[in-house]
Amino acid sequence: MDNLLTARSLMGLTLAFHIIFAAVGVSLPLMMTVAEWRWRGTKDPAYLLLAKRWAKGTAILFAVGAVSGTVLSFELGLLWPRFMEHAGAVIGMPFSLEGFAFFTEAIFLGIYLYGWDRVPATLHLASGAIVAISGALSAVFVTFANAWMNTPTGFDLLQGKFVNIHPFAAMLSPAAVPQVVHMVLAAYTAAGFATAGIHGWLLLRRGRNRFDEVAIAIALTIGGVAVLAQSVSGDALAQMDATRQPMKLASLEGQFHTEKGAPLRIGGLPYPNERKTKYALEIPYGLSLLAFHRADSVVAGLDQEPQSDWPNVRMVHISFQIMVGCGGLLSLFALISAWLAWRSRPLGIHKTFLKALVLVSPLGFLALEAGWMVTELGRQPWVIYKIMRTSEAVTSTANVNVTFFALTGVYFVLGITVIWLLSRHVIGSPRQQELEVS
Repeated sequence: MDNLLTARSLMGLTLAFHIIFAAVGVSLPLMMTVAEWRWRGTKDPAYLLLAKRWAKGTAILFAVGAVSGTVLSFELGLLWPRFMEHAGAVIGMPFSLEGFAFFTEAIFLGIYLYGWDRVPATLHLASGAIVAISGALSAVFVTFANAWMNTPTGFDLLQGKFVNIHPFAAMLSPAAVPQVVHMVLAAYTAAGFATAGIHGWLLLRRGRNRFDEVAIAIALTIGGVAVLAQSVSGDALAQMDATRQPMKLASLEGQFHTEKGAPLRIGGLPYPNERKTKYALEIPYGLSLLAFHRADSVVAGLDQEPQSDWPNVRMVHISFQIMVGCGGLLSLFALISAWLAWRSRPLGIHKTFLKALVLVSPLGFLALEAGWMVTELGRQPWVIYKIMRTSEAVTSTANVNVTFFALTGVYFVLGITVIWLLSRHVIGSPRQQELEVS
């Protein structure tokens, strides 16, 4: 592989690995805090055990996320030196603020883990809330930097140099708010459904018990509310893409030709050489309505740019369809879950429901990974949209492929280790008194 392909593959691998731990780092502290809050209100020992188990999981995943996040920081400088040379001063603020959020999370996680019998109950619960907020803020600040790469603002460009930099204007670029909201909700969705699915599987194996039932209730509530809210954030993000990154939107929908009253495509496969998207179910005027909220709006097609400036249309379109399809299935499941919970409690009595929960539980992370592929592949061939090409930013250092294969091995071993630690210290069998149905 040449340096560009290897560097992009290495960055993609690291991001795909890190995003799992980042998403859980956003969501699990919230679930942990809710569990403790419920225990303090009800004195139900299942909530206490759950809070302590999820706290251990937060600590394990925090440590692994710190390692993979540090690798990402080094990769930005080593793989993309020209990008950092020019843009480092612009995106430095969100990365610095992310560091503050990271250290705040670490400090209060320590208080939470070791302060059960050492600090007042209110302070202990507050420390859990601060861990949850800090984890979310870490994701917010990093996403601000990525949003700037999609809609760069807050500077003047003079002879290829960034001058007159306004850090806050850069951090709050046009893509910042919709992309941040979409990312945070995606994290809550992915980790919420995955956690609920694990406890659903355990409930099927162990039989009805209070511990797994309350875990499903908390995790599924957080994941379900988040996935239902995604439709609103997705709409805002689509409108931003329509005005700021029209070629990305055209790639999402396989829209090769500029068209008034453009249709929304479900499924299908783009053929760039033929300028057609085949086998799709088309909803008339759907894309115009989605992008501009007007059925007669004109949607820019890929024909507005030379093909050399197109993203990988097929990959972007397929990734987008996967993301939307998974989100749609999870939204439907969330509504069914709410109806079942309203009609008959607890959910643990419905074995068919539990089996379905286990089946859909990975879809949140699948949607999350596909969504990041849409974000990154949809910006190509630009690392900074319309300013710097990815090929201009890549390192010229030799043997980048050696690093790629080495890190692949490290991530494989690290992943197996995390699964073992979680199975041993977080999701193992609780004590008998927590397995009894109350």
